[in-house]
Amino acid sequence: MRTELISEPGDPARPNEDFAALALPASGQGGTLVVLDGVTPPPDGYGCLHSVPWFCTRLGGALTELSLSHRDLTLPEVLSRAILRTAEAHATTCDLSHPRTPQATVVLARWARDVVEYLILSDSALLAEAPDGTVTALLDDRLTRLPRARLATDAIVDATVRNKEGGFFTAAADPSVAERAVAGELPRAAVRALTALTDGATRWTERFHEGDWADLFTFVRKEGAAALVERVRVLETADREQGAHPGRGKAHDDATAVYVEL
Repeated sequence: MRTELISEPGDPARPNEDFAALALPASGQGGTLVVLDGVTPPPDGYGCLHSVPWFCTRLGGALTELSLSHRDLTLPEVLSRAILRTAEAHATTCDLSHPRTPQATVVLARWARDVVEYLILSDSALLAEAPDGTVTALLDDRLTRLPRARLATDAIVDATVRNKEGGFFTAAADPSVAERAVAGELPRAAVRALTALTDGATRWTERFHEGDWADLFTFVRKEGAAALVERVRVLETADREQGAHPGRGKAHDDATAVYVEL
């Protein structure tokens, strides 16, 4: 099995708000991957004593443990329990009802001998490659379908549509959001490899148009996950003022890519 994982902050002076994990059970049967993209909080506060990396570390750790040790749970059930566990860790000290309480996008995949399960919440991405090379993009595209969403900053989007009906959803403190995730399963024989990416890495396709999802997958398989992030950084730097590719919000974003051949 070949696996690769890279997670790089957009700004070396700021902590990385992404989380990534790859785990294989002691039985040697199957495995799981977790990728989170923490939502950067506003400068005027968000009702919590803890940082977004603190939140993502705890939520990501709970997702990793629960998806491995509780195979009887569906992935939405795993996400629900992980959100509840994380919320309980700071419910007595923080205002979890604040609309910008720490939160994250989620990609969760779990594979066994016969099946590959997946779950996506918000705008991180999971790509699945079939044995014949066909690449399927498993996405939660609600954010991209919002008017002006791809050109708006987080602050503008948050004010109206985050975690609201008709908008889009992230994992925060409400376990019921797991029901909003895009979830399903594929036959194990139909999946040769997986790539999970935060939107800092999907910029290669979604912002800079270097190729489609299949091209991105091929690039990662041939050149490596680190090469993908390096290429994104080159493109970001070349268009620092966002004249050619506007609407990025941050000139450089945290970027995470996980690749696994099953």
